[in-house]
Amino acid sequence: MAKDDVIVFSGTVEDKLPNTMFRVKLDNGHEILATVCGKMRKLRIWVNVGERVRVEMTPYDLDKGRITFVERTRPGTDTASN
Repeated sequence: MAKDDVIVFSGTVEDKLPNTMFRVKLDNGHEILATVCGKMRKLRIWVNVGERVRVEMTPYDLDKGRITFVERTRPGTDTASN
C-alpha cells in the first residue's frame, strides 16, 4: 500500500484520551479512535475537545485514524461582521 492510499474525513473531537489519543466523531456519524500524526506531535500542535479536524484512515482499518490537520477559526476573520 502506498502512502497516498488513504481516505480523508472531517470530524469533531469528542473526547481526549491518554497518550495523545482522541475520540473523533466523523461527519458521516461514525466514531473512531485517532492519534496525532508525527509532524503535529513534533511541532507540538495542540488538539482540544470540540475542534474540527481532518483525519486520514487506511482502507484496512476503519476504526482508527491519524489527525493531520486542525481547522481553527482565527479571531477577526468573521465574514458576518459590520
